[in-house]
Amino acid sequence: MKLALHVDHYATLREARRSTEPEPVLAALLAEQAGAEGIVCHIRSDRRHITERDLRLLRDTIKTNLNVEMAATDEMKAIALETKPQVVSLVPERPEELTTEGGLDVITHQEHLGPHIQALQDAGIRVSIFVDPDTEQISMCHKLGVDRIEINTGPYAEAESEAEQNKALEDIIRSARHGGELGLLVHAGHGLDYHNIQPILEIEEIDELSIGFSIVARSAIVGIDQAVREMVALIF
Repeated sequence: MKLALHVDHYATLREARRSTEPEPVLAALLAEQAGAEGIVCHIRSDRRHITERDLRLLRDTIKTNLNVEMAATDEMKAIALETKPQVVSLVPERPEELTTEGGLDVITHQEHLGPHIQALQDAGIRVSIFVDPDTEQISMCHKLGVDRIEINTGPYAEAESEAEQNKALEDIIRSARHGGELGLLVHAGHGLDYHNIQPILEIEEIDELSIGFSIVARSAIVGIDQAVREMVALIF
């Protein structure tokens, strides 16, 4: 299992002061040196954190895979076709949300998503979909031709009782198994941290974890190198 660092929160801190630091690109490079095997970022329509400038620099400098999360809009498709990240992850987006709140409803939006996905794939970009742990949604992802998914672990991470957490974990296990049976590359993420990650690590179908806030918060205390190395040590 691999770790991909989500660097949005470094950019959020930068934009809060309209400053030039912290530099998310530098954070990505340091994270790679500490053992991260991928970098994730989300460019939003409101540009509240990651910008086109960040994407260009990340694409030109990092040595691992760049996975760019974005909504399935014409504006974002144009950015993807210009930047050419290795992976585009399609996510839902609402203006008032603090962070992505759930998986993309692939079934409802399948007619729109099909051509959008095809355009990205025709440009040589691999496409992933951030999806809730629901086997019907995952089946539709496969039908639309993507080769990978990211299962939303938010309900597991945010569960308020042991029973709720166990139920959410069962949903993730079932969904990861279903994705694997369909031949999809299965990633997972959202709300994972140093304390709740262990049960997720035991799901053999999951190939990569996308983790951001907990590592960024930890890095404010111990530095990014140590924060990433501590998470990598847990994963391996």
